[in-house]
Amino acid sequence: MSLQENSSNNFNWLYYALGLIFGVLTGAIITQNYIFALLGGVLGLLTAGLFLNAIVKGRKY
Repeated sequence: MSLQENSSNNFNWLYYALGLIFGVLTGAIITQNYIFALLGGVLGLLTAGLFLNAIVKGRKY
């Protein structure tokens, strides 16, 4: 029998969305280039994943 997380307490999508949005904004503002804005988005997603797996992993809501 597997345990399922309650969807009302699962905010992982929020971390990924914020990482993507602010990564793209940071890349676009600093370099004013679309290629580096996309690279910033990828780095933002990677940072959000690192944050979720390293810092927030054991947190209980």
